[in-house]
Amino acid sequence: MWADAGRRPPTTGGHVQEHDDYPAPGRVERRPVDADESARAGRSWWDGAADAYQADHGGFLGDADFVWCPEGLTEAEAGLLGGLDDLRGRRVLEIGGGAGQCGRWLRAQGVGEVVSFDLSFRQLQHSRRIDEQLGLRLPVVQADAQRLPFADAAFDTVFSSFGAFPFVPSADDALAEATRVLRPGGRLVFSVTHPVRWSFPDDPTEHGFTVRQSYFDRRAYVEEDDHGNAVYVEHHHTVGDWVRGIAGAGLVLGDLVEPEWPPGNDRVWGGWGPVRGRMIPGTAIFSADKP
Repeated sequence: MWADAGRRPPTTGGHVQEHDDYPAPGRVERRPVDADESARAGRSWWDGAADAYQADHGGFLGDADFVWCPEGLTEAEAGLLGGLDDLRGRRVLEIGGGAGQCGRWLRAQGVGEVVSFDLSFRQLQHSRRIDEQLGLRLPVVQADAQRLPFADAAFDTVFSSFGAFPFVPSADDALAEATRVLRPGGRLVFSVTHPVRWSFPDDPTEHGFTVRQSYFDRRAYVEEDDHGNAVYVEHHHTVGDWVRGIAGAGLVLGDLVEPEWPPGNDRVWGGWGPVRGRMIPGTAIFSADKP
């Protein structure tokens, strides 16, 4: 989930580290990055960050809970995937599940056929750890969202909670792959950093309201090592990019949810927090159906 194969830290052009054991930040660049370089950087960074990420955010995400975003919207509240009675008879795929918290929640609700995958092997090890603690097994696969190892029309429902989509260079290609494995009549739902956030710094205070870069600058945020190799990559796609990608994949957009910051949520997560969250959207959740 959230960027992670199971939840990576949602960010907007720069990740905020709350734990000492995250990989050291590299030299920041804004430049194009292709699919292979993105995948190599993502796998390496998340393998190195998984322990710290789960230590920092595992309590908020829950071991078997389904949280769509830092605002705290849950699937139990929103029902974006549809009614549980219907889901219990469907095959479900979680994209970029991290430690599998969302998929495990579905399993706990009686959805029998749920598969989760993540790019990071270490995140999948955390998924197995939670399985053993809870006695609730979630099948997982190590895979890249840009090249799904599943047959055409293999799933009735595909979803991603901040998993993988913020880290792929082509929204069109990622959405086409997700649609390929979706059966006619199926639904795709995914949450990402709200594209407008890319214009603002990763600062959850009142200082984070100042626009610092163009919304239309689609160059990737890249951290590089001393040899110029990408060690962390995050990609920006505008709202229009996502909508055109959904339409181009043959899906019908049903909803765009922009969760409001709820009263009582004082948690700060990178650039997300109550000060800015009550004024501008931090998350976009797209819901689309395959005719």
